[in-house]
Parts: sequence; structure tokens; C-alpha cells
Amino acid sequence: MSTKIWLHPPHMSGREEKYVREAFESNWIAPLGPNVDGFESELSRCMSGHSVAAVASGTAAIHLALILLGVKPGDEVLASDFTFTGTVNPILYQGAVPVFVDSEMDTWNMDPMLLEEAIMDRLKRGKKPAAIIVADIYGMPANLAAISAVAEKHGIPVVEDAAEALGSKYKGKPCGTFGQLAALSFNGNKIITTSGGGALVSPGPEMAEKARFLASQAKEKTLHFEHHRLGYNYRMSNVLAGIGRGQLEVLGERVTAHRIIRQHYQELLKEIPGLEWQAEPDADYFSNFWLTCLTVNSKEAGITPEAILRALAEDHIDARPLMKPMHMQEVFRDYPRYLNGNGEHLFANGISLPSGSALTESDRERVAGWILRIHAE
Repeated sequence: MSTKIWLHPPHMSGREEKYVREAFESNWIAPLGPNVDGFESELSRCMSGHSVAAVASGTAAIHLALILLGVKPGDEVLASDFTFTGTVNPILYQGAVPVFVDSEMDTWNMDPMLLEEAIMDRLKRGKKPAAIIVADIYGMPANLAAISAVAEKHGIPVVEDAAEALGSKYKGKPCGTFGQLAALSFNGNKIITTSGGGALVSPGPEMAEKARFLASQAKEKTLHFEHHRLGYNYRMSNVLAGIGRGQLEVLGERVTAHRIIRQHYQELLKEIPGLEWQAEPDADYFSNFWLTCLTVNSKEAGITPEAILRALAEDHIDARPLMKPMHMQEVFRDYPRYLNGNGEHLFANGISLPSGSALTESDRERVAGWILRIHAE
């Protein structure tokens, strides 16, 4: 039986053991500790000096961001439609209403023109949105300049969901440094991992400190347990932060590997017509290409996405369809949406190929070989 090729497994560098061993030797196993402090400081340097609060997940970071921005029950929050549910669930945690905005095809991220249209329509209805959450999907930066301009025009704060985009840049600035607040993820399938974890990123220390307070059950600075407001058990553990510190040391290598993988796939499959690769629109965009993604024009290519996924699965290769838009999900079916059909097109025609940074050249050739084989049949 062929060995399994996973979509994006964790890739340990070996440097993690030092920090984890220190946590064990000092018995600093509980949440918080020197590794958390170190991880936040090192992440801050990656984020151009922005303040960072390490938390339990990227979803937790988005939830804290909405709390810090004052989003309350009944408020409306505009959100990327073509994304993972972790982008949107925190809106419901707050009792607020998600309003979905479809994608542009240049980046596959939130369409700035459709965002403007959505805001104008909500304003006509007497409902000014309380926030905008824009995702950098698959590591590709959104059109953050245009989205920020629309948001600023209407006085609406932006939360950048950069969960998949650590190491990506827009106009030379790291993803995760746009908007009033941002979120990162270090889930087991991300470009670097802490096993499970995330971070809230803030331009200044005040919001990050408030996030740490809320993420630590909102415990007041007293010897006894004193709580004046609702808090959450969202802080990262010292052990997991140790993994993150070792992973962060090789972030640049991981980004380079992902970009090579994506380029190699495109070269291997260049003879098949009708394949459209997620690509950087121009020099303003630098993607970590967390996952290598493409759409398949079945008429031109002579193969369907379903046929590709089926053939790969038969050889124990873990490829996936692209994100199913939020407005198509049962849990979100009754919420407002502003659509142009792009998200549905991407879901219907797109696939993501195995993209882990440890993927070997022969692994990539095995994946591409199956696609070439079914195309030739």
C-alpha cells in the first residue's frame, strides 16, 4: 500500500525540543510562563513591532477582537463569505449578526466593491455594521488597501483574519498588521504550529493587554479570585508556546518551501489546459502559499475536480475541495449575504493539493502523476 500523503501535516524543525524541555525541567506546565512571554516577543518582531497576545486559537483571537471592539448582541458584522467557519463563529458568540460579502477573483478574498455595496445597503436599512472581518484565504493577502479605504470612509473597524497568512505580506507589510486588530492561527495544519493556538495582534500594547486580561478569565489583580466582568479561558500554555518558539525560528524556511512547492506543481501540470492557479495579482502581494490551490475548467481540461480528488484518494493522497462559502452552510443559511457567484464558483471547481513544507519532490511528482494520468485517459 502506498504511503499516505497528507494535505498539510505538522513539520517539526527539532528546535522545539529545547523550549519544551525547559518547560518540563522548570515544571512550568501551566498556562503562561517564560515561553509564552518569549513567543509573544518573537512574534511581535515578525509583526513589525505590533503587540501580540498568545491565545488558545485563531478563533479565540477573533472573538476577543470583537469583544474589544465593543460588538454586542444584535450588531451586524460584515465578514468574508469564502472562508473557514472559525472566521465567522465568533460573531455568533457575541450574539451579533454575520453579513457575508463574496470574493473577488484576483485574490479569492473579500471584494472591496461588493463590500462598499453591502455597507451602503445596510446603512439604508438603518444598520451600520459594527465591524468588518476580512480573511487572507490560503495565505493570499486580501486587497487590504481598498478594503481599509472603504472601512475608513464609513468609520467601521477592521479585523484581519490572517490565520492562514503568517509570513505573507501586502505592500511590504506583514499580514496580521492591518486593521484595528488581527488574528493568527497556529493550529496543527498551519505554516507553523503550536499544536493548537493563536494570537491577537494589535498596533499598540493597550488592546493586547486587555486581550490577555479577558483571556485569563478576567481575573482582577487580587490575591483572591475577583471578577468584575466576563472572562474566557483562552490563554496559551507554556508548553505549546515552547513548540511555537522553535517553529518560529524556521518560518522563513517554511515560506520558501511552500512557494517552491506551489511553483513545482504548476510546472509539472503546465501541459493541462484549463487549470487556473491561485496567484499573486501583482508585486504588492506576497503569499506564503500555505496551500497550493487551483480551479479546474472541466471543459478545457477534460477532467473534473471530483475525478482528480477521487483518483488521488485511491492512492491515499489527501487533497480537498476549496472552502464551502459560509452562505451555503446550514448554520448560516438565514443571514444576509452580498454575492457575485465567485465563492460558489471556487467551491464548485477548486481543489487544494498536498502542500506541507516537508513534502518531497517525489511526493509532488506522485500527486501530479495521477492528475496527468487521468487527463490522458
